[in-house]
Amino acid sequence: MKNKVILFSLACATVLCADTIQSIEYNNLNKISKKIINETLGIKVGDEFNNDKINNAIKEFYKFGYFDDIVAVNNNGKLQLNFKEKPSIANVDIQGYKTRAEDIESLKTMIKLKKGSMYTEKRVKDAKKILLDLLENDGYINSVVETEVEKLNEHSLKLTFYVNKGDEIIIKKANYYGSDNLDQSDFDNVTSNKEKEFASWWFGQNDGEVNIDQLKYDARRINELYFEKGFLDAQVKEPFLNIDFASNQANLDFFIKEGKKYTTNDIKIFLDSSIVDPKDIYPELDLIIGNTFNIKKLRRDQAYIKTQVANKGYAFAQVKFDIQKDEKNSKVNVVYNVIPGKKVYVNDVRISGNSRTLDRVIRRDVYLAPGDLYNETDLNDTKSKLGRSKYFDNVKVEQKRVSEDKIDILIDVVEGSTGSLTIGGGYGSYDKLMINGSVSDSNIFGSGLSVGISADLSATRSAFSLSLNNPAIDDSKFSGDVEIHNTESEINRTVYDLDKNTKGFSVGVGREIIRDLRGGLRYKLDFIDEDYTYDDISTITNPYVDKDYISSSITPYINYDNTDNYQLPREGVKAGTSLQYAGIGGDSKYLKSTTYFKYFNNLNDYAELDWIFRFKTKVSILIDNGEINQGDSLYLGGPKTLRGFKSYSFPANEDGEVTKPYKNLWANSLEMSFPLIPNAKMRWALFYDYGMIGEDSFSEIQRSSTGAVLEWISPMGPLQLIFAKPLDAETTDDTSTFEFSLGSSF
Repeated sequence: MKNKVILFSLACATVLCADTIQSIEYNNLNKISKKIINETLGIKVGDEFNNDKINNAIKEFYKFGYFDDIVAVNNNGKLQLNFKEKPSIANVDIQGYKTRAEDIESLKTMIKLKKGSMYTEKRVKDAKKILLDLLENDGYINSVVETEVEKLNEHSLKLTFYVNKGDEIIIKKANYYGSDNLDQSDFDNVTSNKEKEFASWWFGQNDGEVNIDQLKYDARRINELYFEKGFLDAQVKEPFLNIDFASNQANLDFFIKEGKKYTTNDIKIFLDSSIVDPKDIYPELDLIIGNTFNIKKLRRDQAYIKTQVANKGYAFAQVKFDIQKDEKNSKVNVVYNVIPGKKVYVNDVRISGNSRTLDRVIRRDVYLAPGDLYNETDLNDTKSKLGRSKYFDNVKVEQKRVSEDKIDILIDVVEGSTGSLTIGGGYGSYDKLMINGSVSDSNIFGSGLSVGISADLSATRSAFSLSLNNPAIDDSKFSGDVEIHNTESEINRTVYDLDKNTKGFSVGVGREIIRDLRGGLRYKLDFIDEDYTYDDISTITNPYVDKDYISSSITPYINYDNTDNYQLPREGVKAGTSLQYAGIGGDSKYLKSTTYFKYFNNLNDYAELDWIFRFKTKVSILIDNGEINQGDSLYLGGPKTLRGFKSYSFPANEDGEVTKPYKNLWANSLEMSFPLIPNAKMRWALFYDYGMIGEDSFSEIQRSSTGAVLEWISPMGPLQLIFAKPLDAETTDDTSTFEFSLGSSF
């Protein structure tokens, strides 16, 4: 500052200083308005020149942080202030740390430097320190961050950070001293820092990389795990990381005091029965008397009780719990005390974050409206339904109190990419090499409409389809869709091969009847061409002949789905029934009734393990109403009906004679699914399948099989590797011991 005062004084000494200021001029001023500069200067035209006032003003200008230099000059009564502004950062680049564009943008936010920021050496120094801290937290030591400043013009520059990652610390051994009841695999499911495993490069395997910033939280996670296993006296100290800098390997030591394991002895709920009767709540609790106590289940029960009360309008109900330990007998009593508060009504529903998706598209999936009595389940179902819409990467549904009896519902969405290009493939014993792909957009122009083009190719099948779907016609509960398809399939039989080509379209309309229950009607028109090739037609007394025919049908249906997850259900039911009537014109004339039921139950409540019991059954009946073509026949076999037998195995040929279309089918499956590599979403399952099919009755052909399934929720969708063994196959049956299935699950 002294240099600036001297500079002003020298400038004034070179000329005859005027007594008053005749004009004020600002040069090279871009980042601050002249109004703010005038207010800060505190001097106006007509005032006397005053060195102290001008120097004090220059000091205030520097406090803005926008200037490298300021010079004041008295030019014969004209006060000139010449500013040299700090350059702006036109571009920030970080090289050598992350590769994905979104990760780099996240780093730019963390270092608090972005396009348009003012360049200062202190800001760059602070940014380098943040990057070095992040590298250390990621397990890199002795890292180096260098900067390069490239001047673009007088007012802007490009700033580049060159990151040289240091040595990576790998956890060679993780020790859990004092853990007698839990082992390393249990801890690996909850901790961030894990011991390096064999073939660490394989998905789901631990790479052993140290995350310094997560160490203190890992101790708490282990402590929480013990509470979930019933060890309420467990204590876990913060871990000790012993690093060998010569090899960049480390030993990680946790010190654990487990204590006793407690079982649940009694549960009491104190709640006004005029709101909700506690007798209706007890059977639904996750904590079970006589079982091991689990703090996670207690919290779920606490949330469940609050939800039941909040469903009656008590949005701000409080559920407090007290854990009463009987250390002598290792038992615990749980007491819930419910304070309901006042009934609350919805004041307004506010939506934010949707720059593309129309407000009305979101509001039609919101179960609460202004004036409604608050309902917690409606709030949670709103979040779930918006999350299932595929329009958003993230959905926040919150409540904001505006008075004692009114709240606003705040919906904040983060829109995602609704267009997708998917390519997948695989190999199956029947279909051989399989390739599938699709191009789709589930939210065209933010309208909620979806359109898709898909193709499936294999050695025995090629299918193409184009579809358009409107999930809420005119924002109502009605849905509509139209689909155009072309399918060519080859069905290989014992004495003949059938090449079947189907071209057609379908139009459907549906409606939500009640939550989780939908009904609808679908019209389908198919033009079918069947070509038969026989190994030796001379041996066939009644061969099928090539045939072209038209199938025109209408199908009413009703479906129910209350499962907890689309790709991997652990709880709930899927069920549906339909009745296809073919004979609205066309050649095929029949009725086909199809009913299915699927049940999922997580055995965690009973065995305290992530085992999933699954059961499904499907019954189809084909009724002759004038003419049933061979292509209309019911078929049994393959991954969807009877594993261990090839697709379309039954009806089979008997003694060289071609069978008639089969009209009765019943397929059943029992499965028990177990976790394999939870972090990679991999599981395995054991199954038993039993199926029946016949021309006049269900029991004409009966087959069963057993085996194992490897399941993976892959980025391309559900994938299954099926290893099956037929239990009662006959010598003429087409069996299959291995199948590959992509895109479908149980």
